[in-house]
Amino acid sequence: MRRPVHRPRNAMSVDVEDWFQVQAFAGCIPRSDWEGLERRVVANTDRILDGFAAQGVRATFFTLGWVAERHPQLLRRIVAAGHELASHGHEPVHALTPQAFRGDIRRAKAALEDAAGVEVLGYRAPTFSIGPRTPWAHPILAEEGHAYSSSVFPVKHDLYGAPDAPRGPHRPRPDGVVELPMTTLRLAGRNLPCAGGGWFRLLPYPVFRTALRQVNRTEHIPGIFYFHPWELDAAQPRVAEASRLSRFRHYTGLGAMPGRLDRLLRDFAWDRMDRVFARHIGTVQLAAPELEGRPA
Repeated sequence: MRRPVHRPRNAMSVDVEDWFQVQAFAGCIPRSDWEGLERRVVANTDRILDGFAAQGVRATFFTLGWVAERHPQLLRRIVAAGHELASHGHEPVHALTPQAFRGDIRRAKAALEDAAGVEVLGYRAPTFSIGPRTPWAHPILAEEGHAYSSSVFPVKHDLYGAPDAPRGPHRPRPDGVVELPMTTLRLAGRNLPCAGGGWFRLLPYPVFRTALRQVNRTEHIPGIFYFHPWELDAAQPRVAEASRLSRFRHYTGLGAMPGRLDRLLRDFAWDRMDRVFARHIGTVQLAAPELEGRPA
């Protein structure tokens, strides 16, 4: 009798922000306009929660403090469903002073913890904006009570990226938090993105699936996948004032995203960031029993 094949667990994550809060639209939708715009983040995140529940998936929700302050009941639903709650910044870290960054993450962490009643250990910078220009960020995160960051993307990109950064979990500063970089595939001397977002919508699904399997099977390391609630929402408002490139990156593939995500949830085993990387960040939570030993 053959023993069941066990799949490695990868980390599933959701960056909880609304359609008007993306960095690509920052130049044409000022923060002062946010209050008057149609909010779709609650309905879209509820849709994600339903999909995860149907597949038995637990994930980490990196959430804006702005969302926590206005929709605390959404955060409580996330936690009640067994997911990890973590913090997501809005202002690019390299655009802030160390003092401003400290104030920003302190306010966001407090808003999340007040809304959901749980400790927040994880942080993800907007647009993966922690890198060589911000060596002070990881120690400040540690001082403010975070245990890990998932804010570095070891690729070359016009908006973000630290191609020379380590590709696996590491501690950039001895006095700072652990960094869990976004997943890349090393091929022909280059790091290729394999972590979700716009890349996932643009690439043919079989190509992405093959790349993630290669990371799991050849390098024996878990991957990290991320997406946003607005990526499941093809009916969201269009921002005509945005540049052609920004509109292409934001809107391409939205209609196909729900089906692609469903395939991804079935093709791989997924869990929360704090569980998948527990030995790196010092957490002791065990994986949920239903997530262990799922057949391939």
